[in-house]
Amino acid sequence: MVEFKARLARAAEAVERELESLLPTGLELEHRLFDAMRYAVLAGGKRLRPFMVIASGEIFDLDMARSLRVAAAVELMHAYSLVHDDLPCMDDDDLRRGKPTVHVQFDEATAMLAGNALLTLAFEVLADRKTSPDPEVRTDLVAGLARAAGGHGMVGGQALDLWAEENQLDEAGTVRMQRLKTGEMIAFAGEAGAILARARPQQRQALRMFAHDLGLAFQIADDLLDVEGSAETVGKAVGKDADAGKATIVAMLGIEGARDRAILLSRQAEAHLANFGEKANSLRAMCEFVISRSN
Repeated sequence: MVEFKARLARAAEAVERELESLLPTGLELEHRLFDAMRYAVLAGGKRLRPFMVIASGEIFDLDMARSLRVAAAVELMHAYSLVHDDLPCMDDDDLRRGKPTVHVQFDEATAMLAGNALLTLAFEVLADRKTSPDPEVRTDLVAGLARAAGGHGMVGGQALDLWAEENQLDEAGTVRMQRLKTGEMIAFAGEAGAILARARPQQRQALRMFAHDLGLAFQIADDLLDVEGSAETVGKAVGKDADAGKATIVAMLGIEGARDRAILLSRQAEAHLANFGEKANSLRAMCEFVISRSN
């Protein structure tokens, strides 16, 4: 686990440098927008989704420069979602990664615009020839990220999450909500390296299924942290899911039942990597990390 955390930290540093180079800066009149974008993205974090892009690319011996561009695009999309999720009209959070959220540090309108700009920048990065000289690959990446982030993915999941504050979701509905809100973006991150490498459909599917199961385990672990963690270690307010009456696997199965479910999903995820040999060891290590993390 120590070795994996060191590898994760190195990847995060490389992604941070890539993001630094991609994010706009300058003294134009819109510099407040640029400042908010950079504040939202360059705020630290484990960069798990970008790491999945890089690690899946390693399986196919991809050029790191191209993997980093896709990894950065995924993180830009993720950052946009956090900025909007934290707004008063959504989850109304004041703290993210131990710092004031973007709408608190700047203002609500700037936060909304910064999120929009990060969203569109993610697609700009993927559509650029620097990401891949193959137009079909670029199209597949753009389409895949759009599906993962849109109404049948992350945004749809957030809508269900808000709906569930006033309505009852059963276990199947809760799993679906979490798959859309969190799992689809993680599934794209896991498959992205295979898309970039023009891997065989079976290989793409195996990585997508790996990431799908790991994404559900990740969400359960996140829900457990909301129950068991502290704001100091987690870096954001905790206990809000229960206070809002949100549908979670923890609420339905209890702490131990939810933990057992996360472990089962993690093992299922690892099983999907069987045909990739040692080149998938970084992804295998993620399975243990996701269910044992403390923040």
